[in-house]
Amino acid sequence: MIEIKKGDFIEVEYTGKVKEDNFIFDTTSEKVAKEKRIYNPNAQYGPTIICIGQHHLLKGLDDGLEGKEIGKEYTIELSPEQAFGKKSAQLIKLVPASAFKRGKVQPEIGMQVDIDGNMGIVKTVTGGRIVVDFNHPLSSKELVYTIKANKIITDDAEKVKVTISLILNLKKESIEVAAVDGKATVKMLKLPEAFQKELAKRITETVPTVKEVVFEAKSEKSSAGHSKAVEKIEKQPLNTSR
Repeated sequence: MIEIKKGDFIEVEYTGKVKEDNFIFDTTSEKVAKEKRIYNPNAQYGPTIICIGQHHLLKGLDDGLEGKEIGKEYTIELSPEQAFGKKSAQLIKLVPASAFKRGKVQPEIGMQVDIDGNMGIVKTVTGGRIVVDFNHPLSSKELVYTIKANKIITDDAEKVKVTISLILNLKKESIEVAAVDGKATVKMLKLPEAFQKELAKRITETVPTVKEVVFEAKSEKSSAGHSKAVEKIEKQPLNTSR
């Protein structure tokens, strides 16, 4: 029997649904996504690797996996506080029509909108007064997850690759890692030098068996995903609290 503990990198498969109506909103299964009509052609399906304690999943789900056994499927129920929080009246705001006109958008009830980088749902439209709810759509909802941890990842190179992929929201295929005797050499598209230092710090904190991280830039042109990651990094350095 192998129990999951904090700091373990594990491969998991899961499906999440809303408790009150059994609506499935998230899954690692492409088959389930298509059956339930929530399939996203831009999403990556299949088992995913996360690190326990780093909150790569919802906090309640992350906490709920500690002490569970590898190879067994579990059902974990999450309260709103353990998931997306309770709905806050402060996040339901009046937005002037001029904010929509600038973006050449005609607001309609139920429309998802981006206002100054914040995603919200239009609730009412009355003349020049538009009410937008910036709460998460699943706030105040109780959730139920079925989840299975297939295996524990022990390879340091894979751990480093997963850590970078999750932090930068990049595909693992775009990152090359070699790890030998506590030193990880990372080949990827060039990042700001100051950020490399912070990223290396995060890696050594998440993967304690890695003591040193060296970055080597790839020569190919930047991808759109990489450019967005760099832009995000420059706006919000990695060493800020999560």
